[in-house]
Amino acid sequence: MPHWTKLVAEKKQRQLESIPQEWLVSPPPDSTLDVTSFPETCNLLTTREIEITNSSVNVLLEKLACGEWTAVDVTTAFYKRAIVAHQLVNCLTEIFVDRALARAAELDNHFKQTGKVVGPLHGLPISLKDQLCIKGLETTMGYVSWIGRYAEKNAVLVDVLIECGAVPFVRTNLPQTVMWPESFNNIFGRTTNPHNRSLTPGGSSGGEGALVALKGSPLGVGSDIGGSIRIPSAFCGLYSLRPSYGRLPYCGALNSLEGQDSVQSVFGPMTNSVGGVKAFMKAVVNAKPWLKDPLAVRKKWQEDEYNLADHGSGKDLCFAIMWDDGVVVPHPPIRRSLEMTKVALEKAGHKVIDWRPIKHRLLADTTRNIWNAASSEDYMITTSVTGEPIIATMELDNSNAAAAPFRPKKIGITAYQLWQVQKLRKDIRKEYLDHWEATVSETGTGRPVDAIICPASSYAATPHGKNRYTNYTTVWNALDYPAATFPVTTVDPTLDTKKSRHVFYDDFDKSIYDMYDPETFKNAPICLQLVGRTLEEEAVIKMTEIVDGALAAAK
Repeated sequence: MPHWTKLVAEKKQRQLESIPQEWLVSPPPDSTLDVTSFPETCNLLTTREIEITNSSVNVLLEKLACGEWTAVDVTTAFYKRAIVAHQLVNCLTEIFVDRALARAAELDNHFKQTGKVVGPLHGLPISLKDQLCIKGLETTMGYVSWIGRYAEKNAVLVDVLIECGAVPFVRTNLPQTVMWPESFNNIFGRTTNPHNRSLTPGGSSGGEGALVALKGSPLGVGSDIGGSIRIPSAFCGLYSLRPSYGRLPYCGALNSLEGQDSVQSVFGPMTNSVGGVKAFMKAVVNAKPWLKDPLAVRKKWQEDEYNLADHGSGKDLCFAIMWDDGVVVPHPPIRRSLEMTKVALEKAGHKVIDWRPIKHRLLADTTRNIWNAASSEDYMITTSVTGEPIIATMELDNSNAAAAPFRPKKIGITAYQLWQVQKLRKDIRKEYLDHWEATVSETGTGRPVDAIICPASSYAATPHGKNRYTNYTTVWNALDYPAATFPVTTVDPTLDTKKSRHVFYDDFDKSIYDMYDPETFKNAPICLQLVGRTLEEEAVIKMTEIVDGALAAAK
């Protein structure tokens, strides 16, 4: 086996050769931090291609379905913008232009001959995180050891998307092991945040976050085991959804910690509109994925649940805001976004109360204990094939980097010890259910709280290597509650000044407080989460639409 760096050099060369030369541009210098306007000013995209790539998923589907725009035109436009995005923030792994355009041409041909769309996502280009296998393509998942492994068949979700008429067109970057809230690996390197390239786009679906934020893709598929859809969506200013276990198919995709079936990873959409989240979820679950994946839940799209049949038909909703989780107090811009959301919802006629978090520290610690029961061994076995080093930090300068608290210790635990941890989690899930049900006494609606609104992180996108706290997302994975993200505002140094605090939960809370400097985070997007109850994806999407509408009306 050649030294691992040689494998990387060969793979990187293959990636470079897959980019059409005429799509190469002269990117701005590294000192230009905000590159969000560059794709439209670099002179590569035509006026029409700019119009296409600035369109929401619903507009794209409409124009594709009536034949106003062809699948080839739409795919070409997004492919060009994706390649520009890649040159700005290093977000892509697999690039397969000819294959995607051939697929788009097939769809156009079908439409021309029949006058009908192939399915509900007809002609929509969709980007995929580098876990979703596509037949004939490599899926490395950021591991040097997996270079040269070509998929013999598609992941089930890829087959479902193709059946729905979509055009898979690029795959995106992620961290080695996938178990990081940032995006860096030894093959493709580091992905940066298009709003401020000195900051991380988050992870592990950071390539998706950065690409969709630059409108190089109308909709991307990320995965989420502890926040990996929601963190990059929050850091990049996107709408997204972490569905419950099994609502979307995972079969045939690659992953770390395979066989760990307690706190499961799930796939979900990341996009620039809440309408895109709905279109994706509705199309995939209506394609009956349970006939292709034994672990997929047998539940088609429920229109009555979307219309909030269980939530007073959406009239006079009661939301609960979690201001902090009892472990780490969020930075000032996060607090401001929660206050803005509360005011907007009350103005729209909804009730807002406070959410009292219970056992969030224990929940997150328990989740990590489940993952880390054997994660060290998992990473070691995978990397041992080539001897590539296991990445220990995402810092730019790792000479004095502190170990991230979510990284595993070297020693695992016994099966019996693991069972005790899983039992503890099961008991807390029951306690949390009862806690939610008990809120019926506070809402005044005759129902418990309809949804929780809370931070997606304790801060906006951090400098590289500094995203060290993920509990704001991880607890909902442990409880298996679906959670959406929605954008609220951006960091404004004038409004978001550092406020003095004298009381802290502990030293870690103080270290997060000490991180904050409004100039460091300037221009970073601020998103929040809306959290519902297990398998309540339709209601979560509808309530996110309601919150989004209230925020827009309050501006």
